[in-house]
Amino acid sequence: MSNLTIQNERVDDVILILTMLVEMGIVDIIDGLVPRHGNRQGLSVGELVATWLAYILSTSDHRLSYVEVWSQGRLVTLSNFWGVQVTEQDFTDDRLGDVLVVLSDDELWSAIESSLNKHAIRVYSLPIEVVRIDTTSVVMYHDSEESILAAFGHSKDHRPDLPQIKVALLTLDPLAMPLVTTVVPGNTADDGLYLPLVEQARESLLNKGPLLHVGDTKMEATVTRGEIDKSGDYYLMPLSQKGAQKELLIEQTKKVLATNAEGGEPKLLDIYQDEPDEQGKQKLVARTMELSREQVATLDGEEHSWQERLILTYSPLLADKQIKGLDRRLHNGTEALQELTPEPRRGKKQYTDLESLEKAVAQLLKRHRVEPFLEVSYALEVTERHIRPYKDLPARTETTLRYIVTVTPQEEAIAEAKQLVGWRFYATNAPQGRLSMVDVLQVYRAGIPTIERDFSRLKGKPLGLRPFFVRRDDHLKGLIRLLSLALRFLTLVEYIVRRSLEEGKAGIAGLYPGNPKQTTKRPTCERLLHAFDNINLTIVTVDGVKQYHMTPLSEVQKRILQLLGLDESIYARLAMNESNSI
Repeated sequence: MSNLTIQNERVDDVILILTMLVEMGIVDIIDGLVPRHGNRQGLSVGELVATWLAYILSTSDHRLSYVEVWSQGRLVTLSNFWGVQVTEQDFTDDRLGDVLVVLSDDELWSAIESSLNKHAIRVYSLPIEVVRIDTTSVVMYHDSEESILAAFGHSKDHRPDLPQIKVALLTLDPLAMPLVTTVVPGNTADDGLYLPLVEQARESLLNKGPLLHVGDTKMEATVTRGEIDKSGDYYLMPLSQKGAQKELLIEQTKKVLATNAEGGEPKLLDIYQDEPDEQGKQKLVARTMELSREQVATLDGEEHSWQERLILTYSPLLADKQIKGLDRRLHNGTEALQELTPEPRRGKKQYTDLESLEKAVAQLLKRHRVEPFLEVSYALEVTERHIRPYKDLPARTETTLRYIVTVTPQEEAIAEAKQLVGWRFYATNAPQGRLSMVDVLQVYRAGIPTIERDFSRLKGKPLGLRPFFVRRDDHLKGLIRLLSLALRFLTLVEYIVRRSLEEGKAGIAGLYPGNPKQTTKRPTCERLLHAFDNINLTIVTVDGVKQYHMTPLSEVQKRILQLLGLDESIYARLAMNESNSI
């Protein structure tokens, strides 16, 4: 009687992920920079990083302790792919922790990122004209007293009560692929992070022409702008509405509105949406005009001057949003002020001291940001109550004092404020030939959703950085950098597939459960990976002889591999005879 055993391994998207990570250069670059330890057996550091990334991308989980269990069900698959005998001992917590320590080395990580950037640009012919910079914070839920990275600061997660770590990304437009990842303590100011990111990007991209750096208002420091201009690169950012810049914005907006009302010059340029709406009308996107000014910055003890273009822009959408916000603040502020002096009844506080009431009013006006728009007047109400004699008590009169507030909207100030909403300045040193007024808006707005999506992917699904499951600072830094490599994979795969689909006529179908005929030319990487579910490697052993059988690829899976420039054999070659197996 024959001795028969059957073993199944879930392959799914693991082979696709590993193949792409190898093609991206992650394995060779890391192994070239991190030599193998003489006493370490099994997978190299680069191979271990790639396999861990495959686990993260396939399961949306980065926990160290789960990788070993996951690998136990895929040892044949991993051994056949890497060409070495892989065991669960390759994925112990200690070995994975060592990987995080390696990635936490700042000098080594800078070299890894620089090499990966050059490799990706060369292999995938990526555009290298626009990069985008932004920061986010990631809260920690465990005790952080011994951590230098974890600190209290302005929380973008709206949890100021928790310590946090700050992450800065410099990404490549239009992919939103991370080029430079910086991890700093949670209380670090954003404006000091921009120049180091800019310098690292310039070194690793080796761009032949000027690079356009796009950022938010935190990049507006004169020194930052001056350094970018001095290097020969360009910048683009909106200016904050504070101090002298706010005064300049109000002055120029009033001047432009008055001039255009009289039919004078300069006139505003109206920008409309490319596609008309359902009524056949083109929607107004913005109104814009350009100014110019000289800027001067002191760099390394010497003055550097340059011409800066100021693009004054009106956005109807922004104006509508700000008007609604102002109306809401006025309504809430008025109600809160009136509630300070309610009708006399049990349990309701009454102010008998004018100074205390004025202090409470000032706090509410500031909290709701309505100081210029609401005028508050005060009236003293005196109430006398006559009490009849009772037993030994004589008749008497009790006098009660209370202050009442009256809230009066300042209609003129409100009307003027509403006239000025929706306006803002964008600043750039790029010439008209590189960045027209229309381009300014399109370039700035186009990348906002993409880099915000990077942060969403990093902190939530599919990478799940939050919550942290490591505590040491070197592990924390290494983990964030590891997940930035996973983010590179997500953005690059998505870009390659979408670019391939745009070059063809048809989209791709079969990615949407319940609607297999729906097609798209802009699939997400998550949907592409999900399409590889339920691919199995079956190992049948009869009297010690092994036969390997792979689930045939579906047409959708074959199409995805084709769009990525990968051969179907990356899966088929796993179904090898025992004589060829590891």
